[in-house]
Amino acid sequence: MTNTIRLALAAALLAPVAALFAPAAIAQTQPGTVAPVRETADGTMMLTVFMRHDQAKNLKDINEALFRQGYFDQFPPAGVEIVSWYVVMGIGQVVTLRFPPEKLREVNVALENTAWGPYRTDFYPTYDYKDRAAEQKATMQARPK
Repeated sequence: MTNTIRLALAAALLAPVAALFAPAAIAQTQPGTVAPVRETADGTMMLTVFMRHDQAKNLKDINEALFRQGYFDQFPPAGVEIVSWYVVMGIGQVVTLRFPPEKLREVNVALENTAWGPYRTDFYPTYDYKDRAAEQKATMQARPK
C-alpha cells in the first residue's frame, strides 16, 4: 500500500473517530479498554513522519538530493508547526508536526515532491499522551497491592 493511500485512509478514519469521542475522556479502568480520542483544543491534528534514509547514499548525497528537489524551501509548509524533530541512528529522521486537518494534503504533497528518493516515508497520526500517562501511573500506583 502506498504512503499516499495509507495517509488518505488514516485521515478518513481519524476525523469521524475524533468527532465521535470528542466530548469527554473516560479513564482506562480495565485491560483492553481505551480512553476515547479527544480533539486538541485548537482543532489541530498531529502527524509523526518517519523519514528513513537511503543507506546506499552518504549524508552529502542525501542533502544534495533534498536541495535539488526543493525540500529545504517547501518542508514544512507554511502554517505547520514542528513539535519535535529527532535523528534516530540507523533509521533517519522522525518529525512530529501539528497543523489544521485541512493542511494534511499539503504536508503529504510537500514530502512526496521533495523527500522521496533520499527518504522513504511512513506517516502516523499522533496524539499527546504524556499527561494521561502520568495520571494513569499515579492511579495504578495508588491501588492496593
